[in-house]
Amino acid sequence: MNHSACVIPTPAQEQAALAWLSLLHDQPSSGDQATFSQWLQADPAHVEAYAQAQVLWELSEAPARTLADEDALAMQRLLRAMDGAKGRHRRRWSVGLAMAASVLLAVALGAGWQPGRWVDDLGADYVSAPGQVRTVVLADQSEVTLDADSAIAVDFSHGERHVQLRRGAGFFSVTHTGQPFVVEAEQGQARVLGTQFEVRLQPGGAQVTVLSGRVAVTAAQGAAQQVLGAGQQVAYDHGQAQPLHPVDSEAQLAWRQGWLNYYHAPLAVVVEDLRRYFPGRILLLNDDLAARRVSGSFASKDPQAVLDSLQAALGFQQHRVFGRFVVLR
Repeated sequence: MNHSACVIPTPAQEQAALAWLSLLHDQPSSGDQATFSQWLQADPAHVEAYAQAQVLWELSEAPARTLADEDALAMQRLLRAMDGAKGRHRRRWSVGLAMAASVLLAVALGAGWQPGRWVDDLGADYVSAPGQVRTVVLADQSEVTLDADSAIAVDFSHGERHVQLRRGAGFFSVTHTGQPFVVEAEQGQARVLGTQFEVRLQPGGAQVTVLSGRVAVTAAQGAAQQVLGAGQQVAYDHGQAQPLHPVDSEAQLAWRQGWLNYYHAPLAVVVEDLRRYFPGRILLLNDDLAARRVSGSFASKDPQAVLDSLQAALGFQQHRVFGRFVVLR
């Protein structure tokens, strides 16, 4: 029987189903079991909500472990930022507890349980929401266009114009004032006087793409400087810079007009971009699939349609629960 063709659970019913699922995987009493049976029979939507919750629970332990690790590490950062605590040890969760405390909570809260965002937003001056591309004007009249789900902190108080990219990516149109304009991202920085360029965070580092003018990039304090011109790009990670190379910067920066363009990009990179536009969470669990190459131009306003197109081309499986949590494998 296809329950979804008959009834659509409300958000309250979805959350109730998740609560029941968590309880029943613990040590329910006979009273709990009787009450659950009554709840299940009270409304066909309860049956559908519980069936969908079971789909997520039974996928595998991999989503739970991935989310548990992400959220635990982010919570450590949050706690350290709040009270300066050092050396906290992450508790090792069992598979069942990880599912209940991480996956289920993520879905029950509309997939909004993402402590990493809270950490990045502490001290941020400008933030863009998932799916929102936002342009802000700074005190020197420079403009910053934040990609979806991005955050920056700004400090113009010490004779230089400093911006820290805390999450996501930003496109900078810098006004020439005579003072250096410095964008810090992980261990490195990009320094200019006046130009147009993008800085995008990547695991362990960042990528800098220049649209016009010149940008001096250093991968870490004391590292050698690389000077980029228009149509050039460089990436660095863990303090080590890669060779700069030419790129089609207009195509790379088309996200400002709502397009994501790729040429032989790993699927993992595409999914990472889609996460910023998706109103929930996407997990890519297959390493071989993550390495598959993708070329094409996709509208960022409909990330689910992009996932569907990629699924048709690459043949992977999508597991969707409540429209807010997607597992790819």
